Amino acid sequence: MTVTDIPGVASAAVPARQAVSGRTRDSEKLFHRVTFAVVLALALVWLVPLLWALATSIRPVQEVITDPTSWFTSNPTLDAYTDLFAKGKLPYWYANSFITATLTTVLTVLAGSLAAFALSHTRFRARRAVLVLLLAGIMIPGQVLMIPQFLTLQEAGLLNTYWGVVLPQVPNVVAVFVFKQFFDALPRELLDAAKADGAGWLRTYWQIVMPVSRPVISAVTIFVFVGAWNNFMWPLLVVTDPEMMPLPVGLTSVQDVFGVPYAQLMASCVLGALPLILVFSVFQRRIVEGIAGSGLK
Repeated sequence: MTVTDIPGVASAAVPARQAVSGRTRDSEKLFHRVTFAVVLALALVWLVPLLWALATSIRPVQEVITDPTSWFTSNPTLDAYTDLFAKGKLPYWYANSFITATLTTVLTVLAGSLAAFALSHTRFRARRAVLVLLLAGIMIPGQVLMIPQFLTLQEAGLLNTYWGVVLPQVPNVVAVFVFKQFFDALPRELLDAAKADGAGWLRTYWQIVMPVSRPVISAVTIFVFVGAWNNFMWPLLVVTDPEMMPLPVGLTSVQDVFGVPYAQLMASCVLGALPLILVFSVFQRRIVEGIAGSGLK
């Protein structure tokens, strides 16, 4: 006979279990409420500057000059946006950013996945040394490499070209690491079956590994695209032609064109952030799936 078989003890144990269960549910509710409050506070921290930029961009210029900190206006207008499109080179800047970010993303995903596949599923001498050197590259500041890269591109005649902006951004150690983490988790039997069917390493990579790696490809693609879109320092060095400038560099010339026009500056910030907001809104689930699937915590 167990303790729960005794009538008095059993009747006392049921309320005890219910009380414990009730306290657990209360703790979970409190945890979810605290988590929601923290997430909401962080969201507001990120959204308030963008909302303030949006509010300032639709205010008349004289109102902004008179009271630049105000959030409200009785006469909303889109003059700041029309001025940017009329006097600036926004169509060129958008096109340049899209082309360079897309080329950088495609080449980075291809090069990073190939390197990660070699490190994860092939065996060669100094494999561990290569991996250590790659990871050590994260500790090298990018500013250290700018002058050598600039001189190299200058000798190659790639200044003021798309390739001059794209090629130095393609080597991405973080992308290699994320891909390798995902590839390490793939079943070895999958590769053995491909090898038994006579597939070489390149065919295995392209027809077997890459199709099942869509979550991590999506995550790396989005992160690399956003980084390339927002890149400012390197394009500033290698691009001097206004019609070849990407959006972040082109927006710096707004002050030179308009003086100190706060409404136009805020409008340019909104236009610069809008594509990235759309990307994250559409592909946010892919980002989470890719991070979870790659083992990156």
